Amino acid sequence: METTWLNAQDADFDAKLTALTAWSEERDEEVADRVRGILRDVAKRGDAALVEYTNRFDRRDVAGMDELVVGHEQLQAALDRIPAEQRQALEAAAERVRRYHEKQKQDSWQYREADGTLLGQQVTPLDRAGIYVPGGKAAYPSSVLMNALPAKVAGVGEIIMVSPAPDGEINDMVLAAAAIAGVDKLFTLGGAQAVAALAYGTDTVPAVDKIVGPGNIYVAEAKRQVFGKVGIDMIAGPSEILVVCDGKTDPDWIAMDLFSQAEHDEEAQAILVSPDGDFLQQVAESMEKLAVTLERETIIRTSMKNRGAMIQVQDLQQAIDLANTIASEHLELSIDDAEQWAKQIRHAGAIFLGRHTPEALGDYCAGPNHVLPTSATARFSSPLGVYDFQKRSSLIGCSPEGASELAKIASPLARGESLTAHARSAEYRINTASDVRRRASDDKDL
Repeated sequence: METTWLNAQDADFDAKLTALTAWSEERDEEVADRVRGILRDVAKRGDAALVEYTNRFDRRDVAGMDELVVGHEQLQAALDRIPAEQRQALEAAAERVRRYHEKQKQDSWQYREADGTLLGQQVTPLDRAGIYVPGGKAAYPSSVLMNALPAKVAGVGEIIMVSPAPDGEINDMVLAAAAIAGVDKLFTLGGAQAVAALAYGTDTVPAVDKIVGPGNIYVAEAKRQVFGKVGIDMIAGPSEILVVCDGKTDPDWIAMDLFSQAEHDEEAQAILVSPDGDFLQQVAESMEKLAVTLERETIIRTSMKNRGAMIQVQDLQQAIDLANTIASEHLELSIDDAEQWAKQIRHAGAIFLGRHTPEALGDYCAGPNHVLPTSATARFSSPLGVYDFQKRSSLIGCSPEGASELAKIASPLARGESLTAHARSAEYRINTASDVRRRASDDKDL
């Protein structure tokens, strides 16, 4: 299978690695302009614009918004209709995801200083969150669970889901997952128009506080443009996996782990790093053997050719250092003592420990969220979680004595910034009346 081969000992390795892992953030201005127009139109015309765009882009023939609303009875019917094995898998995955995210829930806290001043933090959930789930014939029930359940655990008041239904088709597994996750309202809307509806609200679609979930280039651009009006989770790039292996794992396993991301799309990136050159070759042979057994062989081959790589390093320490440099969305440590080596990982969206932990388990049912930072943004960002659906407000409550002491600190700082009203506001709380009169006299002399 055609892919890039690199050796970390080569003099030009750093330059080649940079070129390999670079992902262009250049915006398609034509897409940006089209999205801008759609957003503006939906903000102005509301439901009428949504109906028009849905009929045009999703090949629908609906007369009004009522035909784009999926009721709770339809969600329950889909849940009852899917095969028992699928329902059991969805419910088991949901329970694991819910249980994991319960650990993330943050509580309010406060403390009182000796003089009676209260300081703290009040944690509250968002009032309303919107989740975007790709739709049509493709089924992404895992995206429903991963986006809705953290919001549910956080205590979000209302969860609004949008998912396109091209040609009027929407997958039963997606509807069933929405029922299990407790989605409050579901609209068969997609594209930039769905993002606009969530951001601005219409007569039918409530405006939300934050929009999360994956989508195509139009969805990503729309999320970028509405950020500030609402919150968003991230602007995600193509899916990535970096596998570090010491050469002791079955080559077929590693080949399929790489394919698990390469099959997403042609721009996905799958990289294998190992100190064992012979093992790299064995995996390459497994890839060639196994690719022909997969439905998405063409996509896999294109992905591996364009952005995949086999990298030989000197030892595992260099492999770990390289993993921190790449900061991949998914990092598999298919090595001995994976838990110990993982302590050195500073930058990764999710770390999969050991030979028996393929990334695919994390996508569906392990528990942690599969919405992860891509394109090296793991250097400064984190997986989607309960904390993305909670807000924190600072609490400050001064006693008379506390206010007096704090004012004596605030006053000279405010005057140093020439913000006299700030200073005077603080000084009014100083207990010694003579200090207040002296400050007022000083102000008159300015």
